Amino acid sequence: MSKRLGGLLLALLILGTASGCAVTIEDGQAGVKATLGKIEDQPLSTGLHWFIPGLSWVEIWEVKTQNMKEQANVPSSEGLISQLDVSVIFNVPVQNVVTVRKTIGRYYVDTVLEPYVREAIRNIVSGYQVKALYSEAGRKEIGEKILSFLKERVEPRGIFVQDVLLRDVRLPPSFAQSIELKLRAEQESLQKEFELVKAKKDAEIEVARAEGVAKSNQIIAGSISENYLRYRWIEGLQRAETAVIYVPTETNLPILEAGRWSDIKQTLKEK
Repeated sequence: MSKRLGGLLLALLILGTASGCAVTIEDGQAGVKATLGKIEDQPLSTGLHWFIPGLSWVEIWEVKTQNMKEQANVPSSEGLISQLDVSVIFNVPVQNVVTVRKTIGRYYVDTVLEPYVREAIRNIVSGYQVKALYSEAGRKEIGEKILSFLKERVEPRGIFVQDVLLRDVRLPPSFAQSIELKLRAEQESLQKEFELVKAKKDAEIEVARAEGVAKSNQIIAGSISENYLRYRWIEGLQRAETAVIYVPTETNLPILEAGRWSDIKQTLKEK
């Protein structure tokens, strides 16, 4: 009996292999198996699994992180239309694949995830002014709100949303032009402000330099006394060889000139 059972199993194995009724589940994958239309409650793990065509089937599900890209034209609170490129990072954990298969189906992305993503983008972005899409802080806040919305809607159904990224934002042409003009005006204003500050600094430097010169002259003038001037006269007389230096006398005649007047008087007497 055991030999017959062993032979039957071997025959089924050979038949299954020959007819392609075996699947291999790799790392990052899980299997969902159904027999006679009833889906088994436990997912299939990695390895080789057999099934009998017509009686059972096996679906391979990806449980690795996946990326769903969505492009949407959305109005801002002002009614301006912007184009957003959004990436939703998600996966279905191994323990959830059977639940998702039973309640949503194999095409859960098209059935549930994509509609919710579109609704989140439309409802959340429409509450912001278009300038919020231009700023990094605004895009981050919008992404966080979309992520929170999706987590609330799809995670109870077995789909785990990891992150939401706003990859690209194309603003309305009129708004983009106004931003460019605004940035240019701000740059010109900053340049003029810089020039004004520089001019003020240059003026302060000139004033400080003039005050320094004035203070220096004041100090020098205060340090010059009558005795110092006499000392400088005497020192000049000692160094001078050909130079004529006039020094006031009591008769209001220079010394050298007084000497010359005495010589003239002597000459007149001799005559």
